[in-house]
This record gives sequence, C-alpha cells and structure tokens, in this order.
Amino acid sequence: MHEGDNAQWGLVHAFVLNGKGGARSIARQAMQGLVLGEHESLWLHWDRSHPQTHTWLRVESGLSNFACDLLLEENTRPRLLALPEQQLLLFLRGLNLNPGAEPEDMVSVRIFADAQRAISLRLRPLHATEALIEDLLAGRGPKTSAELILRLAHYLTDKIELLVGELSEQVDDQEERADALESQAPDHSALLQIRRRAASLRRFLAPQRDIYGQLTASAQAWLVGADSSYWNELNNRLTRYLEELELSRERVNLLLEAENRRMDERMNHTMYRFGIITGIFLPMSFLTGLLGINVGGIPGSESPHGFLLACSLMALVALVQWLLFRRLRWI
Repeated sequence: MHEGDNAQWGLVHAFVLNGKGGARSIARQAMQGLVLGEHESLWLHWDRSHPQTHTWLRVESGLSNFACDLLLEENTRPRLLALPEQQLLLFLRGLNLNPGAEPEDMVSVRIFADAQRAISLRLRPLHATEALIEDLLAGRGPKTSAELILRLAHYLTDKIELLVGELSEQVDDQEERADALESQAPDHSALLQIRRRAASLRRFLAPQRDIYGQLTASAQAWLVGADSSYWNELNNRLTRYLEELELSRERVNLLLEAENRRMDERMNHTMYRFGIITGIFLPMSFLTGLLGINVGGIPGSESPHGFLLACSLMALVALVQWLLFRRLRWI
C-alpha cells in the first residue's frame, strides 16, 4: 500500500531498518517528523527522473545544495566524495538487466549516507535493490546504513561476475572454432562485439574498483569499522574481473591478428597464382598480337597450315615457360 502511494511522489521504496536485519516499510507522509530509535536507520530509494524527487531533495531532505547538485547530475561516473559531519556521496554502477537492454550499458545508483540514513537515487530499475529488499523482508538484511551500502555493492559486484564469465566463454568458443576449422576464420563481428562489451565494462569498473579501495581506508568509522575486510574483498574481486576483461580483450586482438594474417596469406597466394598465369600468357599474347598486325609479309599467311604452326609455336613457348618456372621453383 505504501509503495503505491510513494510512487506518486517519486519515492520507490522507504524502509526503517530495525538494527536486527529486518525493516518496516513507511509511507511518504510518515517521513515528516520521523524519529529513529537508537539502533534504527532510514533507507529512502528515489526515482531520479521524477519531479517530486528533485523538490524533496532540495526542500525537505536537509542536504546542501552542493550535495543535491551532484545527486541530480545528468551524467556521472563512479565516484566517492566525503562530506562534512561524517557524511558521504557514493556513486556506483551496476549491470543493466532490464528487458531488452544491453547488460554492459550500466545503470547508476547514487547514494547519500550518514550513520543513520541512506538516500539512494536511480534512473532505471536495479535488480540489486530488489535482492536487498528481499533480504530485509526475510529478516536477514543489513542492520545499519553502512551495511546497507556494503550489501548493495556486493550484489552489484555479483552480477558483474556472470557477464565477465560469459564474455570469457564466448572468446573460448571463437578460439576453438579457429583451431578446429583452420580454413574458416572466426566470427569477425562476434569478436568485435566482445571487445566492445569488454571496453564498456572497463570504463566503469576501473574507477569503481578504486572506490572500493578508498573505502577500505576510509576515515569515517561508522562506514567502515569492522567491514574494511569486506570492502577490500570487493576491491580484489573487481581487480580480478578487470584482469579477466583485459585478458579477453588481448585474446580477441590475437584472434583478429591471426585472421588478418590468414587473409593476407590467402590474398598473397591468390596474387601469386595470377602472376604465374599472367607470366605464361604474356609471351603468347605478344605472339598473337604480332601475327595479327594487318601488314604484308606475315609468315604463314598464305599457307593452309599457318594456323596450326602458330598454335604449335605458342604451345612450345608455354611448355618452355612451364619447365623454366619449375626449374626456378616458382610453381
């Protein structure tokens, strides 16, 4: 009931975390004058495209104009920005798993957080937030705003592993195809698509990996605390995925280079054959042209055996050339 009412205001989800892994959903109107308990935290998840979201952020959220401007920027990359009073802005990216979308066309989630509050904004639906809500409703979710951010980053990273593995398997298939069918080149368009997808992922995963590294050493105790090892693990996982993507790109480049060499060799072999054929027929073309000039004194013009003699002469020239080319090992 709350979600339907909240959607009119651009509020996708609103939960109060009870500090024990569970949460209760609240309506937009209940946010006015809401007092959190000692162990409670507030999570508000907004639709960034909704006009009411902009109004609430600038008028009711209590955030500075600087923070609102950054949260509502049209385009942004993964980044981490510490704010005064133990607050932070965190922009992350996740795979676009919406129907009809390309997964590497990554969607953004923008988060403002402090010790008892997390405000997140998205433009397109994120499966990671849905998984997070399932955990909260089952009573096994995050207990604090810091754990909520960590759990969200964890789900975003899990989805990336599947796509990186899929790209690696596609490269494996193309390599097997090239090895098994030497006369048939790998799928050029498929290789280019794999390289493009890997580049798109690296564009956002590299700065996101660095963010996880920064969070490991963050000075904000409420955020890291005992969770520094988990942020470090996320950093290591993204580092491994980036290495896998770089390896996939190198393998694609090697396959493309092998394909280019194969095409060059095929072209050179074809041109070589054309050269041999041209070399054989060039003297015969000279003879036919010489005998075909319309002047008097052409040998055999009056003889009934002239045509046969001319053909025999050209056959003899062709035989001598063939023997010469064989001796020179040109054929």
